[in-house]
Amino acid sequence: MFDIGFSEIVVVMIVALLVVGPERLPGLARKAGFWAGRAKRFMQNVKADIDREIAADELKRVLKDQSGTDSMYDIIEETKQAVADVKGSLEETSGAVREQVKGAAADAGPEPAEPETPEPEYQVKAMPESPPAEPESAHDKSGK
Repeated sequence: MFDIGFSEIVVVMIVALLVVGPERLPGLARKAGFWAGRAKRFMQNVKADIDREIAADELKRVLKDQSGTDSMYDIIEETKQAVADVKGSLEETSGAVREQVKGAAADAGPEPAEPETPEPEYQVKAMPESPPAEPESAHDKSGK
């Protein structure tokens, strides 16, 4: 914005020293620093406000673009319909497979008996329901 170099600042300080004088120069520098800080904070606030407005406009634009697309409800309904279609075709296919298996089983004859499984050689003992009673000790708990 402003193109002020070091040499220009030195010239301004010398002129201020000659015009204001050495007694009042520190107070003037303090006030100039105060007002420069205030101006800087004001510019930062203005910049932050402009950035917020730009972000709000961009958000409005995105929301407007998304309003033209299908709503979430429509997408859910389409998904439910697709799942129902797949489920129906699976049921038809499983019914046809069952019929083919029944037909093949009827052609093959009676089913062979299942072999018996042998009993395991070990036995599992049941745990007692309550822990065994502790034997009473010869010493009383009071230490006598």
